[in-house]
Amino acid sequence: MKISSAIRVALVAWTAFAGASLSSAAHADEGSVRLTIYKAGWIIGGSGGSGVLNFRGRSYALSTGGLDYGLVFGGSKTVLYGRVSNIYRPSDVAGVYGAAGAGLAVGGGARAIVLSNQKGAVLELSGRQVGLMANADLSGLAITLK
Repeated sequence: MKISSAIRVALVAWTAFAGASLSSAAHADEGSVRLTIYKAGWIIGGSGGSGVLNFRGRSYALSTGGLDYGLVFGGSKTVLYGRVSNIYRPSDVAGVYGAAGAGLAVGGGARAIVLSNQKGAVLELSGRQVGLMANADLSGLAITLK
């Protein structure tokens, strides 16, 4: 049976693409993250904080900052713990993460969020928020390595 050259080229291209996808996914790793974020605002809000990335047995200091726009009122402190996946090096966690959400914290409340950045890093975080904060907004969080 004779295979046409077009089919042969398509099979070779598909095999190369599948192999590259599998090998790149096999090297992606994950780490743990702890962030402390302070947030305050009235219509327009801001946030800032710090954290730690634990990746491949080493710790890396992080800083966070961001803006919120929408219905934002009050101030809060949020401590989040979780994991970051789909990273190859510590610098992959750095970037801008965007979210739309709503929440209310009076005294204290639970918080959980999943975010991704332009490099494909995925943050899955949960924790506790303390303060007086009401929000229904669009927000962005920038994370940088210190």
